[in-house]
Amino acid sequence: MNSNNAEFIWFDGEFKPWDSVTVPITTHAIHYGTSVFEGIRGYSNDENLFVFKLREHIERLIQSAEVYSINSRYSISEICSSTVGLLKRNNIKKSCYIRPLLFVGLHGIDLNVTKNSPSHLAIIAFPFNRYFPETGIRTCISSWRRINENSTPPMAKAGGNYLNSVLATQECKRNGFDESILLDYQGNVSEAPGENIFLIRGNKIYTPPLSDSVLEGITRNTAITLARDLGYEVQERSITRTELYIADELFVTGTAAEITPVISVDNHKIGSGQVGEITKKISNYYQKVVISEIPEYREWLTPVW
Repeated sequence: MNSNNAEFIWFDGEFKPWDSVTVPITTHAIHYGTSVFEGIRGYSNDENLFVFKLREHIERLIQSAEVYSINSRYSISEICSSTVGLLKRNNIKKSCYIRPLLFVGLHGIDLNVTKNSPSHLAIIAFPFNRYFPETGIRTCISSWRRINENSTPPMAKAGGNYLNSVLATQECKRNGFDESILLDYQGNVSEAPGENIFLIRGNKIYTPPLSDSVLEGITRNTAITLARDLGYEVQERSITRTELYIADELFVTGTAAEITPVISVDNHKIGSGQVGEITKKISNYYQKVVISEIPEYREWLTPVW
């Protein structure tokens, strides 16, 4: 990750030049993964830049921090206003990606992190467009199982959790796929390394429940709302691996991925092997929502300029 034409980072209450921000090698988060973070998107139209569900993302950041007793010195409102301020300071007017990162600093080498442990908050932002191709992705079932609530809480968006995602991604790339799908410890479909998953059969939409080791994705919740508003029935229930193979359509959701079609799983073609009509309809609707073309959802958007 580099500055990509973004000159400043917000770090512990100050705007600092990108290259000037460093942390000591003894930072606890480097050794033990004691960090929480968010991925947030900003979308532009001809008139403004809009941050999508900014407050919801920062609320989840603080909730994730609470799980691990990582203290934030800044309130949700302060972090939201600092995020907008960073975009202005960097003069970002095009679509972008925003990454707040809250992490434990010079705590020492012991593992007893408490609210008294020193913490730092950084926010970076840079121009960003598509993550996956609109034409869809080829996926495989990972041999790695998704982290489990009994060991590492999946609902906390913690840095250490993503080692599980790294392993699954490495495996799928080695085998020539675009993305992997992880099962939970019961063998049910959980999610992709950085995305939630949705299955369509008979014009009904299904997505795994949070109890199947799922991160409560903000784009996931958005897709559920939009699909229902478009007249589709959406159910949260456990999904088997076999159901993926015989689905009419599949798609994944995430901040970076947005709403991305899945066109195959383990080389089983999904539907026609092309982007499905329901997926396309929800995705197109989402793209209009995030650039403020549909008034009913403008409360989800924070204008920057």
